[in-house]
This record gives sequence, structure tokens and C-alpha cells, in this order.
Amino acid sequence: MHLITPMANLVIAPRSSFMRKYYHHKNPITLECGATLPEISIAYDTFGSLNDRRDNVIWVMHALTADSDVSDWWPHTVEKGRFLDPDKWFIVCANVIGSCYGTTGPMSIDPVTGKPYFNDFPDVTVRDMVACHRLLAKHLGIDRINTIIGSSLGGFQAIEWLVTEPDIADRAILIATDYRCRPWLAAINKAMTMSIEADSTFGLRDREAGARGLAAARAIGLLSYRGQTAYDTTQDDIDTDHGLFDRRVHSYQVHQGEKLCTRFDAYSYMRMSHSADSHDIARGRGTYAEVLASVKAKCLVVAITSDILFPPSYHRELTTLLPHAEYHEIDSEFAHDGFLIENEKLNNLICDFYSRT
Repeated sequence: MHLITPMANLVIAPRSSFMRKYYHHKNPITLECGATLPEISIAYDTFGSLNDRRDNVIWVMHALTADSDVSDWWPHTVEKGRFLDPDKWFIVCANVIGSCYGTTGPMSIDPVTGKPYFNDFPDVTVRDMVACHRLLAKHLGIDRINTIIGSSLGGFQAIEWLVTEPDIADRAILIATDYRCRPWLAAINKAMTMSIEADSTFGLRDREAGARGLAAARAIGLLSYRGQTAYDTTQDDIDTDHGLFDRRVHSYQVHQGEKLCTRFDAYSYMRMSHSADSHDIARGRGTYAEVLASVKAKCLVVAITSDILFPPSYHRELTTLLPHAEYHEIDSEFAHDGFLIENEKLNNLICDFYSRT
């Protein structure tokens, strides 16, 4: 018999937003893996107002463990004068399928059984995520988007949407991302999911199942998100009187793992990791050059100089494959997480891109 021993102070509760809305799609959805969901709900947040011409839409896609409240996870972006200015733009951000922030996922109630799906929830792909974005856009009466913005897993979705529907957007901003999941990223994802699977409670029909494995997975993921320079700069021991085996960075890793467990669950994390593994823009479509040549939007491709998850070389390659793209770098010590931290540099780049295009 497996017993779940709760982690200290573990209270799992999804974040909420006063702007949050829900679209309930009552028809069956067939996923790319072949499984069918009887119905789905999509949680989304909006900021600003749709103008009379309906041409001021910015659609933001979130990364692995974020939600639809872009103002919460992307500091100093949804503000007057910034690139997500709600006085100017109608900004939409939807929680992705398979997550745990309101859109249908492992913690949702299966209408067939009346109980949460837990590990019975099927794996979803980036293409499934984009299919849900398209359903929501249709529900909102949006058939044209001024700018699609995506970073990391959100960038995967952005590129997929630009290929799936080449006429959907005038512009796109692709930050710290790639057009496929390369072996390096897939290996990191596998290490994280192996950690979850090593937790003996994973598989139980309980929201806290796999929590210790999830904490370990987060600690692994952080190494690629922050990188060596950021760790050495911010987590060095304050003095030399620490214990023989106790280091400041140890408590940081433990804290970050436990922190994620208060807002996420292991089953949703597995689905998000698997969805990243699924990303390959050319799967079943032709060569990368052929597929990306179909993109019509003007694209701003932004790399973080110290990003070891999606290094600048990936972005330069993406830029050469897109017909209407320009490449820029942001100098940062914070590796992949630089897209969340270097908001001033990012804002200047994007606002300049707006003014020129």
C-alpha cells in the first residue's frame, strides 16, 4: 500500500484572476494521439478592449507552468506604455490544455466518470494546444491577430499557429524558443519525468501524488532555466562558516521544488513535459525549410545570450528559415529565465519592432 506523506505546508491550489473567463466547448475533441475528450473548458484572461476595427489583438502564449494571467507571470509587461499596453491592445492569453489552471487537464472532472482524470488524462501535443487556441479565437470572433507572442513552450505554440494558419497574424514575436524539440531539451524533459515516475505515490488518484518527484523534477529543470553564471552569481555562500555539507544553493533548490508543488501537480507537469517533446514543426509536413517558408507574418526572433536551453545559434537558424524575420539578442546573465527578468530590454526591442512594422 502506498501512503502519501504531504510535504511541509503543501497546499495545492490554482491561482485565480479577477479577469479570468472560461469557454466551455461542449463538442468532442480528438487529440493528435488519437484519444477523444467528450468536451473541454478553456480558461483565458483578457486585458484592454477590442477596437471597432477588431485589429488590435495581441495573443500571448505561456510557457511550461504559467497560466493565463500574463500580468502575473510576466512582470512589467501589461502596463501603459509597455509592449502589452492595455490602453492600446486587446490582449488574450489562454491556459493550455493539459495544464492545471482552468483549462481541461488531469485534475479536471471526466464527464464520463464524474471523477478527476488524474493519470488517465491523455498526452497532448503543441498542435492540440494550438487547436484549442483556434477554438477560443473563433468563440471570441477573432479571425485576425495583430501580433502573436510566445516564449519557450509558448514560442512552440506561436510557431505552430503561424504554420497551421499562415494568414492568422500580421506579426509574431518569438522569444527563447525553437521550431522543434531538440535532443538536449528532450533529455532534460526525460530526466524530469523520470524523477516524477520514481516517486512511489505517482499513479495514485490523489492530487498530491508524485509531489516529491515533482519537486525533484523542478530542481532539475531550474539548472537549465538559470544556468551556471546565474547560480554562481546569486547562490554563492554568504560566508565560509557553512556546514561541511550544507550549501546555500541546496536550500534554494529545495525551496523552488516545494514552491512549485503548492501550485502545480505531477500529472499536469508530465503532460506539459510530453507536449514539449512532441514539438516538431515539420512532422508529417515536409522539410523544415518548406514548412517555415509558409509563414507570412513579420517575425521578431529574440535570443538570450546565456540561454543554454535555447542558445542563440538556434534562433539564428530559425531566422534564416522564416521569410520575413529579424534577429536580436538580449544580453543577460539569467539564461533562459532572462525572458522573464530582462523586461526593460525586451520592452525596448518589441516597441521598436512595433514602430517599424
